[in-house]
Parts: sequence; C-alpha cells; structure tokens
Amino acid sequence: QVQLEESGGGSVQAGGSLRLSCVGHGSTYRSCMAWFRQVPGREREGVAAIDSEEVTRTRYADSVKGRFTIAKDNALNTLYLEMNSLKPEDSAQYYCAINPGICWSPSLLGSAYANWGKGTQVTVSS
Repeated sequence: QVQLEESGGGSVQAGGSLRLSCVGHGSTYRSCMAWFRQVPGREREGVAAIDSEEVTRTRYADSVKGRFTIAKDNALNTLYLEMNSLKPEDSAQYYCAINPGICWSPSLLGSAYANWGKGTQVTVSS
C-alpha cells in the first residue's frame, strides 16, 4: 500500500503562489493521482488529476483552470500542485490521493482513489 505525504502548505496573500508536494512511499508510476481540497463543513472537492504514466493527461476543476498546474516527477516519485493567483476561496486542507494501476482516465471523484495523504493546509488572506 502506497503511503503519501504532502507538504508545502502555508499562508499567503491573495494573488500569491504556493507549490504543494506529495511524496509517495512505494511505487506510484502506474497510477492515477490527484489533489483534493476540503473546508470544514463542506464537501471534498477534486482540484486536479493526472495519469502518472502519461503525465500530459490531466484534468482540472473549473474553479482552478488556468491558475493551478498538476505535475508528476516519476524519478522523484513526487506529485506537485503549482498554485498561482490564489484567492481566499482556495483556502482549504489539500490532500493528495492515488489509485494504483492503469489510469484509464484521471478522475476528480474521491471514490476513484484508494489511498490518501493526511493533508496540508493552505490559507489565502485577502
């Protein structure tokens, strides 16, 4: 079972940038991976997803298109989320997730993922 560890969260002003990282302990090469976020009292939201073997195959939530970029460095076994032009509504706990195996289609549904990290907090102030 792959274990995931997120880092890179923090507090920034609106308009700023952050880069989140998710290191996989175990093989993540053949998998779908994704970033999700959740605010207390609200449903978890899929932010971005990627096919770890074909890293140009990505999917984004409409709310982050053009501002966030998901990327995967298979040599480092690390997933990234580059977040630019951050808004206060981007504030949330961000989670990394993986579904090992062939990635038929990167999904933004939480039910598509088997293993999750513990999360990293992002706070954007206005």
